[in-house]
Amino acid sequence: MTAAVRALRGATTVDADTAEQVRARTVALLQAMLDRNGVHHDDIISVLFTATDDIHSVFPATAARDVGFGDIPLICARELDIVDATERCIRVLMHLTTERARDELRHVYLEGAAGLRDDLPE
Repeated sequence: MTAAVRALRGATTVDADTAEQVRARTVALLQAMLDRNGVHHDDIISVLFTATDDIHSVFPATAARDVGFGDIPLICARELDIVDATERCIRVLMHLTTERARDELRHVYLEGAAGLRDDLPE
């Protein structure tokens, strides 16, 4: 199979809106996304982060830059404020090149976000 552009999803939550926890949970999520899918740094095209309205301490992209994503286009946006949505949630949409088929990608949902997509295989 030839390489194609694909999108990989992930999400996590923080227990408290602190810069340390946002950084740590964002790094853990990104690392799990890369490890679980065999993604290498040069495979990543760009990363979009969203955060719920109750996260103000730091941009999740800052954590990504701290662990070597500084040469990758990164952007943060505000998640929709939906009634009863998962609180203190950081979501990631990573665009990458891969030879994997779309149904072979393993999206990653950690912490309080684990139940957001219970339809996905481990």
